[in-house]
Order: sequence, then structure tokens, then C-alpha cells
Amino acid sequence: MKNIKYEETVTKVLDALESIRPFLNKDGGDIELVDVKGKTVFVKLVGNCNGCPMSFSTMRLGVENTIKQFVPEIVEVLNVE
Repeated sequence: MKNIKYEETVTKVLDALESIRPFLNKDGGDIELVDVKGKTVFVKLVGNCNGCPMSFSTMRLGVENTIKQFVPEIVEVLNVE
């Protein structure tokens, strides 16, 4: 049962990432899902997004908000290097 919930959460997170991917791609960047552990999502900004001075805003205002809209039980989204 727990594995089914994990898979459903991952699917929803991937859907959220797909919805914002075009905006990241437009600036030469992208995002990858690293893992979901409990109520925390781990992602990796790649391409031009990695190391960009605006990446903090992108994570908080774009990625985190979008993921929380798709998956309300998620409480934190972290960018891993």
C-alpha cells in the first residue's frame, strides 16, 4: 500500500515538473526529479538554471509552488547539486 502511495506522489510531482519545464527550457535550463522522501521532494536544476543567480526564485516561486499545487501534501522542495 505504501509503495502505491509513493508511486502516485512521484507521478503527480513529474506532472508538475512537466508543466513548468517549458519555462525552464526557454531559458536554456531544465529540471530533474531526484527523489521523493516523505513530504520532501528533491530536484536538480540543470543547464542554464544550475548556478543561475535567479535559481533561488525559480525554486521557491516556480518549482515549489507548482509542486505544492499538484501535490498539496508536499511541504518542502529542495534543490540538490
